[in-house]
Amino acid sequence: MCGINGVFAYRGTRPVSLDTLRRTRDFMVARGPDAFGEWHDESRQIALGHRRLSIIDLSDAGAQPMASADGRLVVTFNGEIYNFRALRQELEDAGCVFKSESDTEILLHLYRREGAGMIRRLRGMFAFGLWDADRRSLLIARDPYGIKPFYYADDGACIQFASSVKALMAGGDVSREPEPAGIVGFSLFGSVPEPWTTYRAIKSLPAGCYAMIDAQGVSAPRTYFSLAATYMAAEREPLPMAQAAGAFKAAALESVRHHLVSDVPVGAFLSGGVDSGSLVGLMRDAGQNSIRTVTLAFEPFRGTPSDESPLAESVARHYATEHTTRWVSAAEFMADLPRIIEAMDQPSIDGINTWFVSKATRELGLKVAISGIGGDELLGGYSTFNRLPRMVRAMRLLPNLRGSERLIAAVVAAARRFGVRVHPKAAGLIVHGGTFAGAYMMLRSVYTPSELGEVMRDPNVIAEGLARLAPLDAIGGLLTPEPHSDFARIAILESGFYMRNQLLRDTDWAGMAHSLEIRTPLVDSELLRAIAPMFVGADRPDGKKWLAEAPRKPLSPEIVNRPKTGFAIPIRNWYEPMGASPDNSSAGQWQERLWSRTWVKSVSGMFGLSG
Repeated sequence: MCGINGVFAYRGTRPVSLDTLRRTRDFMVARGPDAFGEWHDESRQIALGHRRLSIIDLSDAGAQPMASADGRLVVTFNGEIYNFRALRQELEDAGCVFKSESDTEILLHLYRREGAGMIRRLRGMFAFGLWDADRRSLLIARDPYGIKPFYYADDGACIQFASSVKALMAGGDVSREPEPAGIVGFSLFGSVPEPWTTYRAIKSLPAGCYAMIDAQGVSAPRTYFSLAATYMAAEREPLPMAQAAGAFKAAALESVRHHLVSDVPVGAFLSGGVDSGSLVGLMRDAGQNSIRTVTLAFEPFRGTPSDESPLAESVARHYATEHTTRWVSAAEFMADLPRIIEAMDQPSIDGINTWFVSKATRELGLKVAISGIGGDELLGGYSTFNRLPRMVRAMRLLPNLRGSERLIAAVVAAARRFGVRVHPKAAGLIVHGGTFAGAYMMLRSVYTPSELGEVMRDPNVIAEGLARLAPLDAIGGLLTPEPHSDFARIAILESGFYMRNQLLRDTDWAGMAHSLEIRTPLVDSELLRAIAPMFVGADRPDGKKWLAEAPRKPLSPEIVNRPKTGFAIPIRNWYEPMGASPDNSSAGQWQERLWSRTWVKSVSGMFGLSG
């Protein structure tokens, strides 16, 4: 896990600035505190930078940027290739000679043999830039789910890229002009939907995509992995239940085994839920004898149903882990909040929990930890898997009211002013709820499009941002091609929108702020291909129960049968004394449910995004 960056003057009009390269690279020191490097060609039209967090091949032979023996190929790489040993054996059998034990070198040999098509062979989380001197081209790529970030700024003659938006800004050569689509996206959803950022000049390379850059410019991103296509393939060949349970266990264990590939110890985040507990059990089954687990606990929750530490400690005893419960107080939250906002690469209303559990894990000396992120999206753990189909069917019975949203919103607002308990999203739901994209937007949004004036000042920024973002089209585009099963549709939306733009991005910045690599065995394209055929039929299994039973020593019923609570943090308890208060435009304590709106406004202010 590392921080990568590069500058390529693809028009050849000027040499690149090495000062810019170094400022960008060294802004990412937390991503790679163990070493740093740079490389540029003789003409100085291309330069690559790297900050290293040593995980696989801790020797200097694994240093980056890494060049091929003949100097034709050079790569700067962030992430892990979990199947690199199998690929290495294949390449060695074909005559390739390796000079390191790192997974990075696989990219050089595999690209020489297969070109950009080699990306489909990689199992892991990754983002990289690979220079081909013979072709005078730069290949940029990102992993299937978008676990690792890749941002770039293209001015029509030169492209800069990095693992961080703020790092690109620190380089000093990128325009600071705000991007209305990114600002509107954050105000709507509490995170910035890709490919947008809050700067007009900077875009994210979409998950599951690659692009080529040469003298002709930057190609449009080319998709090599699609959640929708994967589920469509699963629907064509569903797996009978008689075969499914055994295949599920094997696939889950295989994913965990791949995610344990490391030359340093691998720990685990442990909550009181099924996902993290099952992964710890599978780590034991995969042969990891010593397991360190970490649970985050909060003083305001101590002794209440929201305190997960007793259940987590019981799971730790169940699997005989070396366990730490790390308590976080209001004083620590207040002290860390400025650092959290500084580390937050793009504005987000989430990620604070991951900040603190990563901090606690790094305090124990660990550099790698397993997380249970992705289980709800993969196995149908969210309420949306049941609520969304019912909502869509009900809303389809209403007439088409697409042109009446403002009127309906005004009626809802008037009712709320008179104390009628109407959810502020009601107008948007009536108008948009008849499609999966529209209903999903309403369920996952913090503010609706008609409410943006409550958090943004400039109506022109709102109008331009909505036009550029086109949120319904962006969400609906994830369902192309559209599977037939409701489960597949919702899994795609939750994985491709919420998890990608919020959970994975927050996991990256919050973990990297503490130089911690977070691995996600339940967010794995090969695991998805293996188990999706089990979940698209009429007799869909209870995925969480199957996961709990996947370890040889299954989780206890106490864990499996507890109500789902999520990974809650007492942010309201801590933040209101600082001067924040909830929006009291609705009657009584019902507005408590809308606390995220207050946090959107607060984060907007911290990032200067009031628009």
